This record gives sequence, C-alpha cells and structure tokens, in this order.
Amino acid sequence: MSRSFKLPDLGEGIHEGEVLAVPVEVGQEVKEGDIILEVETDKAAVEIPSPFNGRVQEIYVKPGDVVNVGDVMMTFSNGEDVQTVDEVKPAAKPAAAPEAVAAAAQVSATHKDGPVPASPATRRLARKLGVELHSVTPSGPAGLVTAEDVRGFAAAGKIVEEVPAAASDAAVPVQPGDIAVPPLPDFSKWGEVERVPFRSIRRATARQMSLAWSQIPHVNSQDVVDITRLEAFRQKHKAEIEGVGGKLTITVFAIKAVATALKTYPNFNAALDTKNNEIIIKHYYNVGVAVNTDNGLIVPVVKDVDRKSIKELALELTDLVQRTRQRKTTVEEMQGGTFTITNAGAMGGGFFAPIINHPEVAILGMGQARMQPVVREQEKGDYIIVPRLMMPIVLCIDHRVLDGADSIQFLKILVETLEDPDELLMSMV
Repeated sequence: MSRSFKLPDLGEGIHEGEVLAVPVEVGQEVKEGDIILEVETDKAAVEIPSPFNGRVQEIYVKPGDVVNVGDVMMTFSNGEDVQTVDEVKPAAKPAAAPEAVAAAAQVSATHKDGPVPASPATRRLARKLGVELHSVTPSGPAGLVTAEDVRGFAAAGKIVEEVPAAASDAAVPVQPGDIAVPPLPDFSKWGEVERVPFRSIRRATARQMSLAWSQIPHVNSQDVVDITRLEAFRQKHKAEIEGVGGKLTITVFAIKAVATALKTYPNFNAALDTKNNEIIIKHYYNVGVAVNTDNGLIVPVVKDVDRKSIKELALELTDLVQRTRQRKTTVEEMQGGTFTITNAGAMGGGFFAPIINHPEVAILGMGQARMQPVVREQEKGDYIIVPRLMMPIVLCIDHRVLDGADSIQFLKILVETLEDPDELLMSMV
C-alpha cells in the first residue's frame, strides 16, 4: 500500500512555507517521528516528522520550493499508522485530452472544496497555461495532478491561451479600486543587475507590512524619556542578572512599563473586527519584541508580561532573542501578541515611527538614549542646565480605534514609569 504525505497545517494563519531541506531520499526507510522535511514559514523554521513507518517512494519538492498547506510533499510505500495523510489509490493511466475534458465536471465536483494535490512545479505550469487545477483529472498517486495532466487538459482547448512571458509585467490591480502597479523598467539597460529571490522572512515581512499600511490609518506621537535613574538602576543590577544567564536591557523595563499602561488604557490592548463592527479587548498581556536577525525582522512574543518580575522577563527575553536569531523558536512563540515594541537604540537609531503589527492597534518605537543638556528648575524662576540621559520614543496608533488624546495619556504613563524605577516596581501587578 502506498500513501501520500501532504504539508500539514503549521499553525494559525500559516498557509505556505519555503522548503529548506529534504533530509530523506527515494528508497529510504523512515520511522514514525523521523524528520522528513524542514520548512520555513513567516513565523519559524519547522521540522516536520513522518507520521508513520514506510519507505520513501517519490519526492515532489526540493529546497527553495514554496509550498502550500495541503500540497503533496512525497509518497511512501508500506505506510502505516497514518493520521494526517491520504490513502493513495493505484495510479491511473494519463487521460487523453478529450477524456480529460469529459471528466472535468465530475472531478471538479469531487475535490473542488479542498486543495488539489500537485507539486509546486505543476502549480506553476498550471498558472502559466491558465489551467484551473480543480478541473483537471488526476492520474498520479493519491489523486495527484501531474504536469502531464495539466498539459493534456490544456491541449483539449478548454483553457485560455498560454500566458506570454511579457504578460507578467502587465499592471494588475491588487484589489478592486486599487491603483495598478506599473511594470518595472529593464534595469539591465543601464548596467549590470543581480536578481535575488524575494522569499521567506523578507517576503512575509513585506506582506504583513503592506497589509498593515493599507488597512490601518497610522498616527504617531513622540516624546523623550529621562532614563538617567533607570540606567543607574540597570547598571547596579545587571551583573546579578547576567550571573543567571540573562541580560537586563532597557527593553525589559519597557515591557513592564507597557504592561502597566495597557492595564490603565485597555483599548490599546485590542483588535478591530471590521466584519462584526466590534473592538476586541484582550484581557491578557503578550508583548511582541522585534528582533533583528540575519534573515530579517522577526517578532517573538513574551507571554503574560503583567505576571512576571523584571528578573523573569530579563531571563525569558534573553533566551527568546537568542533562539530567534538561531531560528529555533516555535510557531506558538510567534503568535498571540497584543502589543509590539521595537527598539532601534542598540543600532544607534533616534526617533522613528514603526508600522503597527496588524491586527494590533499600537506599537512603540524606542531610539538610542543619549546624554543631552536639559533645562531644570531649581527654585521658582531659577533654572539650571544639567546633563541627562534622554531616550526618544514614538507611539504609533490605529486611528480607527484610538485618538491622539489616548496616545498622549498612554505615553505619559510610559514616561512616568520609566523615569522613576521605584514607580516602575511599585506599578508591577
């Protein structure tokens, strides 16, 4: 008996991934639990184990392929104890073109509701030829639509003409009413160019940022925080935290300050449900922290920050950042955020307005703290200039849910708690 293995559901909101590695080969015996694929999604790199014992019969993907949930990755002979795979029926002979057309209606009715088993290469061919995969009679194992099936269906003349290569450059609106994206010029006319694949984390980031920018009306408010006392507190205790494997960074204190502000102003800890015309206020406090990696920006989530001490947060964040840069975080650790912090201070950044992490409604951007001259009042009418460590912060909000006045009040709490370590510790709940 042969069985097919499809890319399983990798978690909430994940529909595709890029194949990083296929650590098995045709003819290899595998046992249940053996790693047979490594797939990178916009959330994490995921190792996928075999759900059963058997011998690899066919492999339909290779490193670099972008695959969708439900795509057939490989088939196995003598497969046993299957939970998430489909039984493979005996392979049928490829249908002739007239037969493919005659069977199209029946095939469409039998598997129109789910993903069509097909390799990424076959899907690309179908898109090029304008073939709807649901209409093609499959001849491969487990109902797999092959490249020959697609070509045979196309030869029957029931599809649009093959799309010319130049057609991919045509300006096509992304959504009804959108402005069409103009075609790119031939940059090679002016000099040498290099084409680098736009995939994995960078592509996922682009998709997420485009969604956020197109859907959320952004408004930002900014302020500066005098963290002179906080930095002295941090220097006093950082060796203690480092001694147990953590790092006491300004971001750790910011996470705690944000938790206090979110509890005071719960509309910042929300999401907008436009379909049902409701604001969803979350009564848990999970803060995403943007981490710069060699592969791009990734946002792991620190859960239940309101219930954890500064020491606990320092240890957890240190571990989370390290594993994020090593691509060892789980999908679950990338989900469930209610608010995001991005700190560009370590790289020397100043004021900057980040893009809100949809479907959240606010994000905090932190810049590098610098010693600056600050005017302080000693007595009424008597002022002096003193050096203080000042840190720029920018709060971006979704103007559909929040207003500028809300932003100012939220920032006020952040400034007050970060400027006074005692206030920060007293506000811990």
